[in-house]
Amino acid sequence: MKEAKEEDVETVLDKVMMLFRYLQEKDLFEKYYKQHLAKRLLSGKAASDDSERSMLVKLKTECGYQFTSKLEGMFNDLKTSHDTTQRFYAGTPDLGDAPTISVQILTTGSWPTQPCNTCNLPPEILGVSEMFRGFYLGTHNGRRLTWQTNMGTADIKAVFGNGSKHELNVSTYQMCVLMLFNSADCLSYRDIEQTTAIPSADLKRCLQSLALVKGKNVLRKEPMSRDISDDDNFYVNDKFTSKLFKVKIGTVATQKESEPEKMETRQRVEEDRKPQIEAAIVRIMKSRRVLDHNSIVTEVTKQLQPRFMPNPVVIKKRVESLIEREFLERDKTDRKLYRYLA
Repeated sequence: MKEAKEEDVETVLDKVMMLFRYLQEKDLFEKYYKQHLAKRLLSGKAASDDSERSMLVKLKTECGYQFTSKLEGMFNDLKTSHDTTQRFYAGTPDLGDAPTISVQILTTGSWPTQPCNTCNLPPEILGVSEMFRGFYLGTHNGRRLTWQTNMGTADIKAVFGNGSKHELNVSTYQMCVLMLFNSADCLSYRDIEQTTAIPSADLKRCLQSLALVKGKNVLRKEPMSRDISDDDNFYVNDKFTSKLFKVKIGTVATQKESEPEKMETRQRVEEDRKPQIEAAIVRIMKSRRVLDHNSIVTEVTKQLQPRFMPNPVVIKKRVESLIEREFLERDKTDRKLYRYLA
């Protein structure tokens, strides 16, 4: 959609919203939409800021602020991060030849939960990163800052043995690997793994992208094969050429979401539904004071149907949980009735 005209984008988004209205599990859609939006925003692959915000407005109009509050928080974080980075550089003039960094500060509650796979940054990057940490924590009392090195990107200027010069757009992991070759002609897989501390599966995908993808193979490996093994050795590919000065080196994609991952996403959604069902039950009982079980199921379903279709079995379990915590009680004369406890 990057090349599409604004009116064409709006037409597509309107059609998406027509389909969205038929979804029974809008909270599951929200979970996946949030994950993909985060990837687009952090990798710079969003169609455009305007089109992303337009979709957000449509979702907010359709579902209300609660549905989009965390999505809006993601956009707010990017704007705040830009301003914070500018203040850091304005207040830290003596950085010399240190690399320029742009830090995206992500609020934990707004962004999808990510595994915190840290790695050992090159000394040049680590130095300025720690200076930023000191600046940020010095102006934000009580906060913590954890580097998500598995999510960043970097631009590296590279000169190859044949004299060709290029600017390489790489992931943070790839940057950590390539910077090692500033001081070594040959590195084994085990050397790279030990020095960078990049998780094995991520490191192998990283090296596949750097050494095995035609037109992007800025490294070469021995022995040559399609896979990365623990016994491989790596060298700078002095014969690397490209018609482009700026070369974007992607990462070999992970497989699509596996069945266990789908089940995990589904379980997280089911867990998120429990407090929503309980809140609906409490609202209804606070208003009605006394209701039978079937009426509770009917009214809870009616309230939550715009977001998801609650399972009657789950509603029954949440009612029992509320009884245990003394929000509700069974009527002493008619056990089919429930009473709200003020």
